Amino acid sequence: MTSGKQARRQRQAAQAPRPPVRSTEGRRASPMVLLVALAGFLGIAAVVVLILVVGGNGSGSSSTTGTLPDANVIAQQFDGIPQAGNVLGKTTAPATMVEYIDLQCPVCRAFETEVMPTIIDRYVRTGKLKVEARPIAIIGPDSERGRHAMIAAERQNRAFNFAQLLYFNQGAENSGWLDDSMVAAAARSIPGVNVKALEDAMSSSSVADEAQTYDQEAQTDQVGGTPTVLAGKTGGKLTTVTPGGSPDVAALSAAIDSALSG
Repeated sequence: MTSGKQARRQRQAAQAPRPPVRSTEGRRASPMVLLVALAGFLGIAAVVVLILVVGGNGSGSSSTTGTLPDANVIAQQFDGIPQAGNVLGKTTAPATMVEYIDLQCPVCRAFETEVMPTIIDRYVRTGKLKVEARPIAIIGPDSERGRHAMIAAERQNRAFNFAQLLYFNQGAENSGWLDDSMVAAAARSIPGVNVKALEDAMSSSSVADEAQTYDQEAQTDQVGGTPTVLAGKTGGKLTTVTPGGSPDVAALSAAIDSALSG
């Protein structure tokens, strides 16, 4: 898949400061900075000892060797909502939404963290809407690794938890942030997920085949950038919501309400 001018414009527009999606704890001075400030009183040797203690106890920010930040927020967001493969919500919901996403895309990040929580609570949790996620790779190798991991998470019915964790902890495009350790950390952060099974499935032929299917569907739907969102009555023709841009809550709600009343 290629992103084209539209996708590039969307990603460039997303370089504005990101929304505060992480837990809103107060900002704290870095322990390293405080230790350096003590140097004049304690002496260099004492500071070195303290640095080793702080660095060794892991009391700073979370790393990819442990649970990712905001894992509990994502768990609560999807708690009690059925997931089956790449579908979130009741399979019999009267309205359907399809989303083409790239796990590296900053516009997708804004959409998933600012718009979708409201849509999920308003329509998915109430049984009115089901969401079908189709991950594609338009930005780079990290996108490909990410979508294979998300498809592998589908096998355990946790694809949406996995994707949202990565959006909450997204790094710069093609910086190498979405590596194997990040995939493992995201998997470990989701209760009940078998990490080894997910990692093994990533390189399977069935996951590769499903990725190819998403690419073919994206071509059929003329996807030129991410996110691309379609909505409509279940079993009927789906139409693109706000072509050329990412829909906000009002625009997406209007499209879903139209499908429900049709």
